[in-house]
Amino acid sequence: MNASAPSTVYEIFSVTARKYPDRPVLNVLPGTAEIYDLAPDEVTYADALEQVDLIARELKAAGYSAGMRVALLLENRPAFFLYWLAVNSIGGSVVPINPDLRSAELEYLIGHSEPALIVAIASRHPELETASKSAGMDVPVIVPGDRLPGPRRDAVVARPLEGEAREAAILYTSGTTGKPKGCILPNTYFLLAGHWYANVGGLANLTDAGERMITPLPVFHMNAMAYSFMAMVTVGGCLTVLDRFHPRGWWSDVAASKATCLHYLGVMPSMLMSFEPSPADRAHSVRFGFGAGVDPKLQVAFEERFGFPLVEAWAMTETGAGAVIAASTKDRLVAQASIGKPKAEVECLIIDDEGTPSERGELLVRRAGSEPRYGFFSEYYKDAAATAEAWEGGWFHTGDIVRRTPDGNMFFVDRKKNVIRRSGENIAAVEVESILMRHPEIKAAGVAPVPDPVRGDEVFACLSVKDATPAKAEAITRWCLDQMAYYKAPGFIAFVDKLPLTATQKIQRAALKEMAGRLLHDPDTVATGHLKKRQAG
Repeated sequence: MNASAPSTVYEIFSVTARKYPDRPVLNVLPGTAEIYDLAPDEVTYADALEQVDLIARELKAAGYSAGMRVALLLENRPAFFLYWLAVNSIGGSVVPINPDLRSAELEYLIGHSEPALIVAIASRHPELETASKSAGMDVPVIVPGDRLPGPRRDAVVARPLEGEAREAAILYTSGTTGKPKGCILPNTYFLLAGHWYANVGGLANLTDAGERMITPLPVFHMNAMAYSFMAMVTVGGCLTVLDRFHPRGWWSDVAASKATCLHYLGVMPSMLMSFEPSPADRAHSVRFGFGAGVDPKLQVAFEERFGFPLVEAWAMTETGAGAVIAASTKDRLVAQASIGKPKAEVECLIIDDEGTPSERGELLVRRAGSEPRYGFFSEYYKDAAATAEAWEGGWFHTGDIVRRTPDGNMFFVDRKKNVIRRSGENIAAVEVESILMRHPEIKAAGVAPVPDPVRGDEVFACLSVKDATPAKAEAITRWCLDQMAYYKAPGFIAFVDKLPLTATQKIQRAALKEMAGRLLHDPDTVATGHLKKRQAG
């Protein structure tokens, strides 16, 4: 970025708002509006900027300042973006909260991120206030539009940096060795994401003529927050954010949004292909879809039926656009699970288990040139050791296994890390196990992925308890739903006498995964997936 270019998220939004004041930046469809009790409408850049500046003035008047964090639990409401921009404009940072998180997870997140304020939907206030007190924090909780109380004491916690380097958000990722890690994301992270998307070209070409994007993905993840929103702000486009993915109404939502592009996760094309063909299949103006994880066996049929290409891409919360890879060229390898070829600004190294360069193994990435961490996360908050380990040898170690063909095409193979991937959510087995071990009747717990035809993976728990019964399995699952996000709870429970352990009493992960795969078809295994439903509010 040159010296005269915007150096913060607010600054680039402000520039675009002054350039295209009458264009819409956010669009709320009737279905989403009804669920959220909002008015269906479009918000122009000028109106959004006015609202953002008003919130910023109120924050300053109440004593909020640079270096403070504001946690946001606002689901996929437009208010999320308005508060983020306002907090960013005063030099603060936001902590997006997944609304599916429950008591144990909220307590950890609030205690770890140390917000000065929480802005949340009213129905979650009691839970957030309890979690705040349990974490030893006295954090005020408000709904959007409330009169602002002053920040809690000693609320300046972020590093005193300026401009691009200043912290803009903390996103939490599933840790493989314990609690979720807080990825500190600077302004650079978001600016580069928007710039990358606006210039990736090929099949994913964006123009400044008034693009319209629709996404059903959660705004507390990097995809919608960094790529969808920042891409539209960068080119002066409009973003339609749904409350979630509604398969049966998807194409009517796409048509109503007037979308020229859309975002997806792998489970979405599979579900859409399960419906009977309809005239609505092509009653849209979409030029391309952008996402990850489409079933290769369905990709050709999907593109032919719905009339646009799916651009598969790879990135992580930690890498951002600093090392994104996308199959956006017209010569992409359709239906072969290719994520494309890295561009010149991304350096890749593949190593085997011995650390030797290979054409198949763990993917290591960095930015080409003098700033290898440019566009990446700044650090794991309060975890310098994990940050150093991730960047060992000057490369970011992704934990993803890939293979590369002689022509340079990359293919995702598997995850080296102990992460369960369910419907686009990364679930750390260790985190689920640690919460399960809080249950008074569980003596040992091991969690592993098992295949699911729709969701990719499902959570399988091997538990050691006294007096094992199917009723106890369901009771444990219901208990889990009060402690953790619904998707992390076990979808299957098998009661076992013992877990496969190493000599140092650690779980043998490969053996546990094999055990789970075998027990999946055991008649004594209890299927509890029917209990796993997203909780309202």
